[in-house]
Amino acid sequence: MNDTQPPLSNEQAWAEAPQWGTTPAMSQLEALMWRSERHPRLSSTAVMVELLDTVPDWDRLRAAHEWASRLVPRFRQRVVEPALPVTPPVWAADPDFDLDYHLRRVVLPTPGDIDALLTLAQTLAVTPFDRSRPPWEATLVEGFDGDRAAYLLKVHHSLTDGMGGIQLLSHLHSRIREPSPHKPDPDALAPERPNRLGLAAHGLLEQVRSAPAGARRLLDFTTVALRQPGRVAAEALRLAGSLPWMLDGPPASPSPLLRPRSGKAWRFGTLECSLDELKAAGRAGGGTVNDAFIAALLGGLRRYHERFGVGVDELPMAMPVSLRRPGDAMGGNRFTGALLAAPAGVADPADRIAAIHRAVLTARAEPAFELLGLAAPLLTRVPSAVGALAFGGVGASADLSASNVRGIPHPVYLAGARIDRMFVFGPLPGVAVMAGLVSHVGTCCIGINCDGAVFADTNLLMTCLREGLDEVLALAKPHAGNTRRRRGSTPPQEMQRG
Repeated sequence: MNDTQPPLSNEQAWAEAPQWGTTPAMSQLEALMWRSERHPRLSSTAVMVELLDTVPDWDRLRAAHEWASRLVPRFRQRVVEPALPVTPPVWAADPDFDLDYHLRRVVLPTPGDIDALLTLAQTLAVTPFDRSRPPWEATLVEGFDGDRAAYLLKVHHSLTDGMGGIQLLSHLHSRIREPSPHKPDPDALAPERPNRLGLAAHGLLEQVRSAPAGARRLLDFTTVALRQPGRVAAEALRLAGSLPWMLDGPPASPSPLLRPRSGKAWRFGTLECSLDELKAAGRAGGGTVNDAFIAALLGGLRRYHERFGVGVDELPMAMPVSLRRPGDAMGGNRFTGALLAAPAGVADPADRIAAIHRAVLTARAEPAFELLGLAAPLLTRVPSAVGALAFGGVGASADLSASNVRGIPHPVYLAGARIDRMFVFGPLPGVAVMAGLVSHVGTCCIGINCDGAVFADTNLLMTCLREGLDEVLALAKPHAGNTRRRRGSTPPQEMQRG
């Protein structure tokens, strides 16, 4: 979403919402995430935590979910596998859809603070989905911070990536606190019971049908190669030179301090800052807001290593990169991954931002960059244990993974409650730390998920990360003039001990 564009009205959002997630079959990448899951070590579950200014009316909240599940068909669809994994799974309307299973209500125990909320969220995150139902669950949490509340939304990554999730929420969250009249009243999907043998047969038939087109593409390539052998040879050499970047393993030596990992003990924490300040810090270092975000994380991890007397120069890092283009259908997953040697040892934050900017540009310029998804069609057809081994190996080669998603720039409401903060906690696909930044109404909401088997003292990790963020934000002061203090009624919090 472009921050300079005016927000959609409720009516415009409702008209566009049914277009979200309408593809009937999973993509190859989505099928790989679904079939390779080994919970929780190779979980593909993400949890969003929204902090609300008041407790929404339960009946109104339930009615909103009932309405949304009819407006956006994907909410009522489950995953159906073909009898043989020759084609990706499909989405089909759940004949036994039960809203009361997917929407829950709990009260936080005293003192009802952010630590208690994050403990609840991380417990929900590592609880596997019932894979026979639509893969999402929502929980209203009362008793948070006195008379406030929180809303937890747990989704499987095969439903959508981060940008697709923001698209969905920007179309479903209301622009006003009051009830919205004249909502559309769509019918619920008719129940579907696809024939699993039929799906497999259809997949095989489609592959047979597509064979002539593949042969034609090969013939066209051969024709070009005969007419322009020098050009084709040059491209082949360029790609061959790039393949080691993708196949040689970690781009930097993994830190011995960030191992061994279990992937089973998820620990959540939050940080926040002004979006304007983080942008200014990025510009001060000759980079972007994303470069400044990564620089803050690396500065924190360097400090963490120093507390244990361990020097660190570079850390292997994984970074999901969106492949969405204007005009792409909403929802789904459109991203690839980049592995880079992250310059954690660069002490000066401005120099670190510049080094990160160069590293990211270099990774994105590799010809093999967009080939990272080519293995997905093969891996979705092999036994799931083999796919899980390959899928998990990618994450295990990195110490840190970080993503940055542009969020909703204007105030939005959930059943009458204003959403003050929006944190997203991604899964731990073998990495030691997963960090996700979502901007929300001018605030950068940073969700940290780390492996409790690695960080025995997660309070220490969060202290170091907060120091790394403060160090980067200090770059904004000469450039932002009269800089505001970091926003937020909820200050940066430390995680509970692992």
